[in-house]
Amino acid sequence: MITVLLADDQALVRQALAALLALEPDIEIVGQAADGDAAVALAAKRQPDVVLMDVQMPSTAGSGEDGITATARIRLAAPATRVIIVTTFGRPGYLRRAMEAGAVGFMVKDAPAEKLIEAIRRVHRGLRVVDPTLAATSLSIGSSPLTEREAEVLAAAARGWSTGAIAAEVFLSEGTVRNHLSAAIGKLGAANRAEAVRIATENGWLG
Repeated sequence: MITVLLADDQALVRQALAALLALEPDIEIVGQAADGDAAVALAAKRQPDVVLMDVQMPSTAGSGEDGITATARIRLAAPATRVIIVTTFGRPGYLRRAMEAGAVGFMVKDAPAEKLIEAIRRVHRGLRVVDPTLAATSLSIGSSPLTEREAEVLAAAARGWSTGAIAAEVFLSEGTVRNHLSAAIGKLGAANRAEAVRIATENGWLG
């Protein structure tokens, strides 16, 4: 049997996936998680063969856990577990980040059910499964041009924070924050902060 843990913040999605996978004679659902923290805890406890992980989930512990950072933690807590990212956000930047975090699969949620089931079996056999369109797009876009600080500051700006609030959060002066924002806007070819946030988000370059 292939043991599977489902991690998705939408109960209907989790339950539908569980019902679908329960029909397969070689797949057993051993747990469901509604946020990244719970997914890590369950994976550590039950050591499933495969985790189906959503990208964007809340964190009950307030740690800002999302599917990609949870994937990296699961790889430490359950080294034999193989993670497939399953998401509605088919952004090439997410694909790159997911692979860097240790995921071995990346599927979009509108993929046919039989492809998802086959993906579970393939990764269980030690193979990788990546949506081919996303893979091609990711290669063409490349990695994020932003430095870690620029991405951190832009992510704070995406939450609607003022320059002062961002400066206090990341322990920088307001002038340095403005410089990072200006650099990010320039690197992304954006006209302003809002457009820079949109471009970075669409490409999955903001954590």
